[in-house]
Amino acid sequence: MSDRPRTSDGEAMIEAIGLTKYYGDFIAVQDVSFRVPRGEIVAFLGPNGAGKSTTMKMLTGYLAPSDGTARIAGHDMAGDRLAGAERLGYLPENGPLYPDMTPRQLLEFFADARGLTGDRKRSRIESVVKQCELGSVIGKAIGKLSKGYRQRVGMAQVLLHEPDVLILDEPTSGLDPNQIREVRETIRRLGERKTILLSTHILQEVEALADRVILIAEGRLRFDGTPADLRRDGRSLDDRFHELTRSA
Repeated sequence: MSDRPRTSDGEAMIEAIGLTKYYGDFIAVQDVSFRVPRGEIVAFLGPNGAGKSTTMKMLTGYLAPSDGTARIAGHDMAGDRLAGAERLGYLPENGPLYPDMTPRQLLEFFADARGLTGDRKRSRIESVVKQCELGSVIGKAIGKLSKGYRQRVGMAQVLLHEPDVLILDEPTSGLDPNQIREVRETIRRLGERKTILLSTHILQEVEALADRVILIAEGRLRFDGTPADLRRDGRSLDDRFHELTRSA
């Protein structure tokens, strides 16, 4: 677990207020509320199909809630999405990358889309290439890279515009142990300066990275507290996860 001080009373950078999503008669997410203050790394836990990705898509404005409000850095993502998006970096699970492009070409493409030009564009690309350690593969086709490097390319893309908030959906899914270690180290470094909501169903991610845990199952909030709170009475994270999600 991270030993950084928690800042639960600080400015809210991510807010879910009664978020609900229906698909016909199916309830994907129901009345989920939480806030993430500036400077926290929060693990967003739940079994497959719990509603994690749906909740994250509502928070980022990619999906409209059936009810409730999502805010990023105080901006309502339904009514003020562009302003919120300027403060947000979102890495979806298996996010789209163009396999025929090199990392440099991809970063230049997204920099142009973000309106970065001239010296600002060049400096930001150089910064994220260094930050995500892409120098050795910067001229190789993305389709030829390992999944770990592709994940780093995706991370570099979401960091281009220097967002204050990062929402990362299963960033270590499908990676081998060495790649997982590398991606976690990148996230840990980013967490020194940014607010991060990290969706995962891997309990080791909690131990490695999180200041706090939010757990949902069957679309409902089941737990919100520190990893130490989750391991109450000396029980393992695995046991507590099973207890909180066994009816899901």
